[in-house]
Amino acid sequence: PEAATGRAKPKAGMARKFMVSAANPAAVEAGLEILRAGGNAVDAAIATQMVLNLVEPQSSGIGGGAFMLYWDASRRRLTTYDGRERAPSAARPERFLLPNGRKRPFFEAVRSGLSVGVPGLLRMLELAHKRHGKLPWARLFEPAIRLARDGFIISRRLFLLATWQGPSAFGPEARRYFFSPGGWGHPPGTRLTNPALAATFETIAKEGADAFYEGPIADAIIARLKSAPIAPSDMTRADLANYRAVERPAVCTSYRGYRVCGMGPPSSGGLTVAQVLELIEPFDLGQAPLNTRALHLIGEAENLAYADRNRYMADSDFVSVPVAGLLDPGYIAERRRLMDRERARGPFTPGRPPGLAGEQPGRDASTTSPGTSHISIVDAEGNAVSMTTTIESAFGAKMMVGGFLLNNELTDFSFRPTDSEGRPVANRVESGKRPRSSMAPTIIFDPDGRPWALLGSPGGSRIILYVVKAIVALIDWRLSAQQAAALTNFGARNGPFEIEAGWRAPRLAIPMGLKGHKTRVGLMTSGLQIIVRRGSYLEGGADPRREGVARGD
Repeated sequence: PEAATGRAKPKAGMARKFMVSAANPAAVEAGLEILRAGGNAVDAAIATQMVLNLVEPQSSGIGGGAFMLYWDASRRRLTTYDGRERAPSAARPERFLLPNGRKRPFFEAVRSGLSVGVPGLLRMLELAHKRHGKLPWARLFEPAIRLARDGFIISRRLFLLATWQGPSAFGPEARRYFFSPGGWGHPPGTRLTNPALAATFETIAKEGADAFYEGPIADAIIARLKSAPIAPSDMTRADLANYRAVERPAVCTSYRGYRVCGMGPPSSGGLTVAQVLELIEPFDLGQAPLNTRALHLIGEAENLAYADRNRYMADSDFVSVPVAGLLDPGYIAERRRLMDRERARGPFTPGRPPGLAGEQPGRDASTTSPGTSHISIVDAEGNAVSMTTTIESAFGAKMMVGGFLLNNELTDFSFRPTDSEGRPVANRVESGKRPRSSMAPTIIFDPDGRPWALLGSPGGSRIILYVVKAIVALIDWRLSAQQAAALTNFGARNGPFEIEAGWRAPRLAIPMGLKGHKTRVGLMTSGLQIIVRRGSYLEGGADPRREGVARGD
């Protein structure tokens, strides 16, 4: 997983016209270059993403997928795009079971060809660009091509993550790229070029996304997967050629007079965040950040929401997800009555929301590994993009093709297709299915219906905790974007109350323990990228746990 690599000290960003908040300064500058050239938020997101593929390859790239929220200011319309990876057509529910019926070890599955889903990022970006973009597609690849040819400076985080993985974890192409012949990681400050990725980007810039899903690049992906270690993939050229990104309905809820919108299934992010906010809205969370009463109530609400998430949420093209039922006011009130204002009562069992079709799905056995990156952008016309993007674990499946890494997204499925009672698990593997995600790109609208804040984070199934923390910090505790990003992480996933390690941890853990919570202190490496509109200017925040910045003009 993407481990902690220390804390930076990013400054809060301020801008009048437009802003980009992303996980690496070079990627932010690429987005700003496009905005200064007359591009809009979608154009800038594409340029930012391509540079992230180069400078933060462990987190995202064209070998993976993403979810995007786009606000069209002139039409006052919110659109959400699903570029989540899909299982190959030959995939079956027992994909991650060994012949003896046991689950394949998780990290063995990650490194195998079985883990790689059909990448969706480029199809999604192409769809968004065709509908909303201003500048030519090819122009948006120029910053990344230039950096890949001329070289970029390796950051401390990339060096440490590669070194901790070690050369033996990688396939041959990736090993040669990230390590010296002697097996040493390239130290921070080294200028590294990626001519293979530059050539890939040049082809895609000239020929469009079709060049990735058909032709020599597709051939190279399939060839690499057939020679994957441990177990080859069953992905075919047809799986690549047939991939389609889709528009999905947004999931929105009201909170303290604001409207909070996120991504619907196959992501569980927007729906789970909405459930938590609806559960805690009647309570006064106080004005002091991290006060014990607020943490207790948020933790219990998260326990309730995760109980439902783990049971009901999956790809809605395959499973009937009771979205409206999970947010039904009567159901929320029924679940809220399970919360005690003073004592911990979780973990909880899932409820039975209205609209549930048939029997309850089986108990889930999914495991996630925290990787991923987030991009927030507001352009000069007021258009906005909130996009969370991923290749799943750090460095994905550790296999490189054409200068980019392939995802291991299919390990987000439940390895067991049925539970101990024989009931099918909603998030089981199926042919062409998209694995459940926790990514939660979010746009918050003010009472006048204007975008007020954009945010999102990496972090595996903890993404929801980080996004809830930031929303409460911005709205209830009235913190700045930078303060919200930097605030100590906390939350619960229908289990222990988790607290980020640091000097505050004992001060939070002791009173939470007195309320009956089982507490767990550990590293919680978020990567929040936030933009908030404050009157006539934009305020940006970047998570100090990674390398991001928020900048604009």
